[in-house]
Amino acid sequence: MTRVIHTGDTHLGYAQYHSQTRRADFQDAFEQVIDDAIDDDVDAVVHAGDLFHDRQPALRDLLGTIRLLRRLRDAEIPFLAVVGNHEATRSGQWLDLFADLDLAERLGSDPRVVGDTAFYGLDHVPKSRRADLEYDFAPHDAAHATLVAHGLFTPFAHADWETETVLAEASVDFDAVLLGDNHEPGTETVDDVWVTYCGSTERASAAEETARGYNVVTIEEAVDIRRRTLDTRPFVFVSVSLASGEGAERVHEQLRQHEVTDAVAVVEITGDGESVAPAAIEESLTERGALIARVTDRRERETDAALDVSFADPDDAVAERIRELGLSEAALDVDGTIRAETTPDSNVRATVESHVEEWLDGDGDAFRSAADDASDGSADGSDGSADAGDGSAGETGSNGDGADTPGGDGADPSAGDDDEPIGADGDADPEEPSPADTQVTLEDL
Repeated sequence: MTRVIHTGDTHLGYAQYHSQTRRADFQDAFEQVIDDAIDDDVDAVVHAGDLFHDRQPALRDLLGTIRLLRRLRDAEIPFLAVVGNHEATRSGQWLDLFADLDLAERLGSDPRVVGDTAFYGLDHVPKSRRADLEYDFAPHDAAHATLVAHGLFTPFAHADWETETVLAEASVDFDAVLLGDNHEPGTETVDDVWVTYCGSTERASAAEETARGYNVVTIEEAVDIRRRTLDTRPFVFVSVSLASGEGAERVHEQLRQHEVTDAVAVVEITGDGESVAPAAIEESLTERGALIARVTDRRERETDAALDVSFADPDDAVAERIRELGLSEAALDVDGTIRAETTPDSNVRATVESHVEEWLDGDGDAFRSAADDASDGSADGSDGSADAGDGSAGETGSNGDGADTPGGDGADPSAGDDDEPIGADGDADPEEPSPADTQVTLEDL
């Protein structure tokens, strides 16, 4: 028998809402996982990726993580993990550092046997590179085998990776697949194999209303997966629908029915009532002791028809200007990702970097601007025309994060202002050399 804690999407270092208190909350949640692992004397802690929120975690976050992993090592409980999309760098991974310090083990294609179970790992892989994956795992002689992976897998929400393909093409038969990336917990069976997400250990977005926690997985003749919740900072979710004639007083009346001390208060206003100033509501909540208050008025306001103004006009103006700039196809994609309403502010950097990686793996001409094409066309006798696209915000994939997805105010997307997890810092790795002519960085775009 093998009994492990399956956790992931801890997003250590995430100063959600620009709050250092929230940053500490993410560390506290992970510490609870470590405490439980030691108290229950499990065989291992298995982390399914996104240990850190950022590719360049701050020193204090690294030191805090080292302190907790040392406790596990002293208790002789191995920490087995894979690399998630938030923490992945183009060179060495933080997990490799922890492995060098004898604090963690990075799972891969070779088996790591714990009890009578062989554990394998599959780091996050950009969608553009998955067609080349062979899922070739070294053989084992254990009674059971488990795969730990980070990505958005079927049959769960936001999926872009087929679990059926992984299981069919893998050179090893798995009893269970332990996943990270989708922040909502869930368990299904695919081709008679148990597939489960543990969910995030802290709320990385206001969309994550359910309790946070992790899985306890026992592998014997059968696989047993049990959910255990964590004691995390309370989020108070309040939806107020205003009838005609109702306004701020009605909102305050509804909020007085909720205890908000030390909580993150998330308020949504709908209906047909009077205009409400969100800032005033937020101020009243913080005066009542809320750690953070966020008020969103979902109602659409009619405008004076004589002014011929609509809320879409600013976007139209931006789109027209973008067309005039003659940006490359890749740059248009980046622009669309940044401005798309479907991309949470906190997830912009990670999404942009993922898109750029896919462009780099594909057609290099995607980075040629319309001006470059026009210049080339003039040289070879063509008319040099190019279609720069409409520059409108394109659709982007979800991070789950809820995924987190599994990540701000625009000034620092990695410190997301409220919604979804969860965006990692897209800055270049400090250990990378200066970009050569063949490299394309976000700054180039």
